[in-house]
Amino acid sequence: MIPSNETLIETHRRCCYLYNLKLVSYSLAWVWQKKLLQERIDNPELNDALILLEHPPVYTLGQGASLEFLNFDIDKNAFEVYRVERGGEVTYHCPGQLVGYPILNLRYYRQDLHWYLRQLEEVLIRVLAVYGLKGDRIAGLTGVWVEGVKVGAIGIKVSRWVTMHGFALNVCPDLTGFEQIVPCGIADKAVGSMAQWISGIKLEEVRTQVTVAFAEVFGVDFQEL
Repeated sequence: MIPSNETLIETHRRCCYLYNLKLVSYSLAWVWQKKLLQERIDNPELNDALILLEHPPVYTLGQGASLEFLNFDIDKNAFEVYRVERGGEVTYHCPGQLVGYPILNLRYYRQDLHWYLRQLEEVLIRVLAVYGLKGDRIAGLTGVWVEGVKVGAIGIKVSRWVTMHGFALNVCPDLTGFEQIVPCGIADKAVGSMAQWISGIKLEEVRTQVTVAFAEVFGVDFQEL
């Protein structure tokens, strides 16, 4: 029995499949997300899933994103660019950035998109705290900042209360790709990475902390596949 809209399950922890992957093309990950989402729409009793991975350099635009935030001609460029179903403006993915795609049935948690966005932010804030960094929210915006520098971006899509897309945490990426866009359509705030504060930080160690924080925030037990 799926709980009501106001019920957040605390006494029963959900099983969540964990896919820990390395470098995966955006197009392949996108197709895979849609497959996992549709399977859970068709069968709501399936376990949830969290995909953690990195992407080769790629730009993605939300479904309503404006091309004015691109500093290049989308039809005449050497970059991979995808317009996808998520909300938000343009962002950049590359190695050194940990990307998380939760495929969750929110009927088992809370049927509230604002709550879900805040929970994703909370995951990143808890990870940053492990390294002595204070992650901040900014009113009216989605994401996580450290000392006014954005290190965590979030963009989601929800179909019949099943989620896809998710979050991106800049651990130790080459940030030059962000110079080709206005990240998330926010012109007056810089994009940064954890490596600016934590010398020698490695993505793999942060990956472990993300799984711990995600399990705490959402109350899941992971089964790694």
